[in-house]
Amino acid sequence: MAKPYIYIVSDSVGETAELVTKAAISQFENQDAELKRFPYVEDTIHIDEVVSLASMNYGMIVYTLVKPEMRKYMNDQAVKHGLAAVDLMGPLMDRLLELYESKPLYEPGLVRKLDEAYFKKVEAIEFAVKYDDGRDPRGIVRADIVLIGVSRTSKTPLSQYLAHHHYKVANVPIVPEVDPPEELFRIPSKKCIGLKIDPDTLNHIRKERLKTLGLDGSASYATIERIKYELDYFNQIAERLDCKVIDVTNKAVEETANIIMDEMRN
Repeated sequence: MAKPYIYIVSDSVGETAELVTKAAISQFENQDAELKRFPYVEDTIHIDEVVSLASMNYGMIVYTLVKPEMRKYMNDQAVKHGLAAVDLMGPLMDRLLELYESKPLYEPGLVRKLDEAYFKKVEAIEFAVKYDDGRDPRGIVRADIVLIGVSRTSKTPLSQYLAHHHYKVANVPIVPEVDPPEELFRIPSKKCIGLKIDPDTLNHIRKERLKTLGLDGSASYATIERIKYELDYFNQIAERLDCKVIDVTNKAVEETANIIMDEMRN
């Protein structure tokens, strides 16, 4: 038996239709087919061309067309020419229309836009991990947002939360004994966000952190004197940078993130 021709027709890229077709073919032992993909089919002329080719080669058509009028035209032409044609999208959309009780958008390519959004989020998450805690100052210039603050002001969880909203975030710890990276002073002040916190609250947070690590809670890292010293130094740096400063005392990560995102959108 000659290898059959299967024409994959889509008003988008056609990946979904091709994958489903290949999955179906794989269920038949020692069978193969010549798959020909026709993406971005947006008018009836393109459908006529595919139907003509399928007729000449005794082929089959598998299609994912979003717009009802295009699906109907494809079906009508397939019937007219005696071709086998499988509509992968239509029946499911019709059932979903009944389920949601609302009209679909009928806009081709939306699933690809969702995929692009997903990969953009993954890229932002990977960026936040790579440039966490000032590991590589080169990320400061590339970031959409740069968070600065003393230790335990939620820089890392904020970076991850913002990454899930597609922002590339670098965060830099501010420590009196270490000069801030030069890159901090080369970026627009709007891109930099400072995080401050009440000294007593931070004192409690740091003591609890030391306890979870099995360390002495009286270490200088957690003393109120050390904390006030660090916060004073932070204020000096934030003033030099002329950046917005958010008080994160008693704020949930989501609340602070929303303030930052509003700032970025303005």
